[in-house]
Amino acid sequence: MRWRPILLAPLLAALLTLLWAAQPASAHEVRPAFLEIDQTGPAAYSVTWKQPTMGDVGIHLVPHLSNGWLERPPSDQYAAAGFLIKTWKIAGAGPAPLDGQTVRIEGLEDTITDVFVRLNLSNSQKLDTVIRPEAPSLKIGFVDGSAMSAAGFVLLGIQHILTGPDHLLFVLGLLLLVRDRWMLLKTVSAFTLAHSLTLAAASFGLISLPLPLLNALIALSILFLAPEILRAQQGGTSLTIRQPWIVAFAFGLLHGMGFASGLTSLGLTGTALLTPLVLFNVGVEIGQLAFIALVLGMRRSFRLMAIGWPKPVALGPTYAIGILGAMWAFQYGVLLFGPGA
Repeated sequence: MRWRPILLAPLLAALLTLLWAAQPASAHEVRPAFLEIDQTGPAAYSVTWKQPTMGDVGIHLVPHLSNGWLERPPSDQYAAAGFLIKTWKIAGAGPAPLDGQTVRIEGLEDTITDVFVRLNLSNSQKLDTVIRPEAPSLKIGFVDGSAMSAAGFVLLGIQHILTGPDHLLFVLGLLLLVRDRWMLLKTVSAFTLAHSLTLAAASFGLISLPLPLLNALIALSILFLAPEILRAQQGGTSLTIRQPWIVAFAFGLLHGMGFASGLTSLGLTGTALLTPLVLFNVGVEIGQLAFIALVLGMRRSFRLMAIGWPKPVALGPTYAIGILGAMWAFQYGVLLFGPGA
């Protein structure tokens, strides 16, 4: 059965997502940065700063402390696993050198990156919180046993998927490919199960892939869907069209490892990671379901309004998915195999 143009109409919200997503080498660069301050002695502290990188290029983020600790050159600096890492060793800090001080992240307001902040003092005072682009500074105040709220990790998961256009494009591709509601439910469920499994495995360090390779494979998964959507529109068939849940599950395993980048930079390990992992995954699912509801709602609205779209416009989302998938695959391929790789 050939699809009517109204059913293929590019959903307004999806088109806006596609336009916003078309930024060079930014398909999934929404990993949070991480600032940790640990008290290592009566007047000694260790400061660790991790910021995400794209190849050899770091996002312009510079941490500042109002007490001046981070204005001095770092004790050590190196790159590892998609991050630029700097450490400072502070000695002779004096009593209560942090309470009431201000953390400011230079350049954060120009990004979509959050900064996870963790402070641990020897008297069991601690602070876990997130600094966001809309408020790039934080005044430090300690409360015994304070920690980032459950809502904070859920919100981090929501933001991670809604600011990850590669995942949204893949979900949009599934929505364009699958028309039967029960097959769509099966397909989305398979994608959710797969990325939940690898999100957990990657967060606990059981599996890993180099970040450029992972992002390249995710981009190829998006590119893969575009010709399948066109084939279905033309009345053709394939395993992907007959059983889309299989493809959704297979590629969902890759996307789950991409989701894990939102947690692995937070410095959480072992049992301390379990609750944040569950809450973060809940946030990812909320964001995914919200996007699906938006797309299906817009599709239903267009159908009720009996809007007919010109064929080039109707095919726009499919070609956009293919073009962006190819562009990201090329960019990450250059990072993976190009000079200096």
